[in-house]
Order: sequence, then C-alpha cells, then structure tokens
Amino acid sequence: MDQAAKLRERALNRRNLKAPTRVIAVTSGKGGVGKTNLVVNLAICLASSGRKVALLDADLGTANVDVLLGIIPKHSLYDVLNGRKKIEEITIKGPAGVNFIPGGSGYDEMMFLSKLKKKAIEEGIGNFTGKQDFLFIDTGAGISRNVLAFVSAASEVIVVVTPEPTSIADAYALIKVLWKFNLNERIHLLVNMATSFSEARQTAERITAAAKHFLKKEINVLGYVLDDECVGKAVKKQMPFVLQYPRARASYQIKNVAKNLMMGKVHTDLAKERFASRILRFFG
Repeated sequence: MDQAAKLRERALNRRNLKAPTRVIAVTSGKGGVGKTNLVVNLAICLASSGRKVALLDADLGTANVDVLLGIIPKHSLYDVLNGRKKIEEITIKGPAGVNFIPGGSGYDEMMFLSKLKKKAIEEGIGNFTGKQDFLFIDTGAGISRNVLAFVSAASEVIVVVTPEPTSIADAYALIKVLWKFNLNERIHLLVNMATSFSEARQTAERITAAAKHFLKKEINVLGYVLDDECVGKAVKKQMPFVLQYPRARASYQIKNVAKNLMMGKVHTDLAKERFASRILRFFG
C-alpha cells in the first residue's frame, strides 16, 4: 500500500471512530422551574442537527415527558428491569427522531436483582446507550436518593434554575451536595424564566460566585431562556415549543443552549464506563 493510500485509510478510520455518548442528567433544586420542558426541547434541537439523541424520563414522582410530547406509552423502563421487555421495545420515536424512554417506577427494586439479571440489564441498556450521541436523563427535583443516583451515573449534569430566591437557594444546595460527596463535578447551569438578560445574568452570577467562593468550584453557565408566553401555549397544545413556535424568543435561546452544549468537551474518562453499570452499582 502506497503512502497516499495509507493516509486515506487513516483518515477514513478517524471518521469512523464514534465519540463516546454524552450522558447528561438534567435536574433542579426545586420543582416548577420548567426543567422537563427545557430538556425535551433541547433534545429536539440536537436531534434536528443530526445527532442521535435519547431521552429517559427518570422523574419518578411526576414523570411528564410523555404529556409534553402528547404520547401515551404502553411500557416503561420498569418492564426492562423486570425482564419483560428489551429497551428497544419500550423506546418511542419522538419528534425529530428523539428516542424517548418512558421511565415508570420501581428503580429501588434493582437492589434485589440477581447478578445475572443485572448483567443482562446492563448489557441491554449499555448497548442501546452506546448507539446515541447524547442521552438526557430528566430527573426529579431535589436531593432524594433516586435523583442523586441518576445524577451521579451521568457524565455531566445541567442544573436548571429560575430567578426566584427559593430556586436559587435550592440550586446552590444541590450543587453543594454534588460537590461535597463527589457525585458529579461537571456541572452546567441553565437559567430559565428570567424576565430579562440582566436578571438572568444576575441569577447565574449569584450561584457561580457562591460556588467559586465557598466550594472553590467553577460552574459553567450554559445559557439563558427568558420568560416567553409561547412556551405556555405550546404546553397546552402538548407540543414542544421549538416545533410549535420556531421563531419564538425561547426557541432561539434553547437552540443557542444546544450549540453551547455541542461545543463542550466530551469527557472520555467517564464515558468509557457505561451509564448502565454506574446506575446499577449505585443501587447495589
């Protein structure tokens, strides 16, 4: 093989190398901050740009990704855990090709699974995850065991916050727990429902300044999505706002967030260890 042919072969091999899946938990210190709505629209933006995206609804108490998408799932991840279904069988193709995985309940039952069953679940979920560019996990709010399990299993975490003082306080408390117990150190901040860019910046600065001063931790600000009446209108129609109102202010802003996320570094050290093995380990 001549030198030119070798160079062409190397270039082809580099193009065929798949970057590791970015597993991103999206969470918040308190409920009512628009977390689920943001992650649904963020996933659609990335899928529309040609990325392979999966979205797992892991908000155990108030799972509502299906409501926002206007979907009624017949099965959930609970059926996978019980061995009744494979993860491909419960996955629903959503808007822009987003692979939606209904969550359901029963995660605590993973503590009582046999080693053989855990291995089968790990391989099934792991193989599916490995085919995606992004896997988003929509967690519940707060610092419950289930929330921290999914956040710690992810390679990155997005904390959604609004300008409300309680939201800011709870978001910082969540970040402090993640940092103190070394659950996840790759933290992004996303400000939602601010009335102006000035208010959004002030909200972000309050949290980033506190984290830098008290935790000696730099928090990456992923972006802002300002308050927009089109978001509420789209929710009532059970449609993602980026599709229902593509020219709305919120749509442009969530697209910018998607761009910022795509420019982020892929963390290959954590990505080498599959999401499934980390989540099963957390539950014992």
